[in-house]
Amino acid sequence: MTTPIAIMGAGAVGCYFGAMLARAGHAVTLVGRPSHVDAVRRQGLRLQTAAFDEHIAMNASTDASGVAGAQLVLFCVKSTDTEAAGAQMREHLPPGALVLSLQNGVDNAARLQAVLPRQTVVPAVVYVATEMAGPGHVRHHGRGELVIGPSAGSEAAAQSLAAAGVPTQVSDNAIGALWAKLVLNCAYNAVSAITRRPYGELYPAPGIEQTLHAVADECLAVAHADGIAVPGDVHAAVEGIHRTMPAQFSSTAQDLMRGKPTEIDHINGYVLRRGDALGVPVPLNRLLHGLVKLLEDGRAPSQPA
Repeated sequence: MTTPIAIMGAGAVGCYFGAMLARAGHAVTLVGRPSHVDAVRRQGLRLQTAAFDEHIAMNASTDASGVAGAQLVLFCVKSTDTEAAGAQMREHLPPGALVLSLQNGVDNAARLQAVLPRQTVVPAVVYVATEMAGPGHVRHHGRGELVIGPSAGSEAAAQSLAAAGVPTQVSDNAIGALWAKLVLNCAYNAVSAITRRPYGELYPAPGIEQTLHAVADECLAVAHADGIAVPGDVHAAVEGIHRTMPAQFSSTAQDLMRGKPTEIDHINGYVLRRGDALGVPVPLNRLLHGLVKLLEDGRAPSQPA
């Protein structure tokens, strides 16, 4: 059975999962920027992976009305745009539509649920390495699984995603899993952005291994103080990222290289805000956040006297 599905915020992550669902026969509509939408309308979305390189036909729209009638929405906008994008699509969604928040950070689902009271909003943890290689062209570098929170529609959504080649697990501790992902983002995103290096070049570099683990320790201390049970061996995951996604630049690095605002306020910035509120010192997260904000500002550096 096919399901009407919308992708709100058709960047690299949304396009990858949307293309996988469309490839499996679902009616998918991408909502994104004009140049991207025009390319998809002309020739379909090009999904380039290690296993295949295909143009996949699907609907595309530049307007939030493109989500109309969708029973499942993959919400993939930047964390800074959560409330605004949610409000834009609110009047177009049928009551009871399931909205999965495939976003960086840990509080997006709660923020979005406040904007969409008639829908069920569920947090999702994304483990995929992708990039936009041009309008209408997404390149997949590795992984591609999801962990989603429980709801009346979560199991059915997980089955549809799994059947489309997206391994999906429903977890009662999705917030803990989001924190586990946040720790990885805090460790790698800013360092990748500051150095403009992919993950595979970071961990082996002198001194970087210890720094990444120290950042992770700060995050875990904040999570513990906040009563969050972070599942799995986070330090093993920190060690593994450079092997499973060696060619991947962090989303923060990609944003900076394209001259776009980053989500650093919702990554290291979130940890430092919670750390300050809970009395947990987070000097490395504070430093990384501040350095990315300086780069994001884009002003020319002062010249020495």
